[in-house]
Amino acid sequence: MARNFPHSFIVCECKQVSLGEIIYAIKEKGAKNLEDIENITDAGSSCGCCRSAKDDIGEQKMQLYIEDILNKFVKE
Repeated sequence: MARNFPHSFIVCECKQVSLGEIIYAIKEKGAKNLEDIENITDAGSSCGCCRSAKDDIGEQKMQLYIEDILNKFVKE
């Protein structure tokens, strides 16, 4: 993630899920992948554009994807 985003930044517009909620799901609830994030927060469960750049079908691309967040916080 090249930019710093506030925890209040909405990553999933459809379900209004913030960056902070996704980070909480990863750090506190043990989310390890996109499916875990969807199950815990509901993010990515509607149109799916927020999941990853390859899933983004919108005309205007998202600024931040769930996949990017996972890559930053989940160390395998």
